[in-house]
Amino acid sequence: MSSKVTEGVTVTVETFYQPDYSNPVSGEFMFAYRITLLNNNTYPVKLLRRHWFIFDSNGTRREVEGEGVVGVQPQINPGDQYQYVSGCNLRTEMGKMYGTYSMENVASQKQFDVKIPVFDMIVPFKMN
Repeated sequence: MSSKVTEGVTVTVETFYQPDYSNPVSGEFMFAYRITLLNNNTYPVKLLRRHWFIFDSNGTRREVEGEGVVGVQPQINPGDQYQYVSGCNLRTEMGKMYGTYSMENVASQKQFDVKIPVFDMIVPFKMN
């Protein structure tokens, strides 16, 4: 599990290998990740955009950008958290991701970036 606090927002990431959706013989490795966002601020925040950097262990790098997460732009009130699950496919048995969320202080409408910590995606048999 990886965790990071930026601008009063804690981002925690847990990863899970998905063997039923993977095909190692064809170089297809699927991972799910659960993100928990905790608003430690005294004002509500809204997640506007995401920007991901995805790396396979063979040196391949991808970028993914877009509005919100899993089709929504959640507002997180002070002391509350928002959690979602998404996925990432890799062409190798190991990789990593990190990125940023563009967020808004709902009270002041000021935008700011929250860092998503680096997290590894490793098939379980590689960790022995």
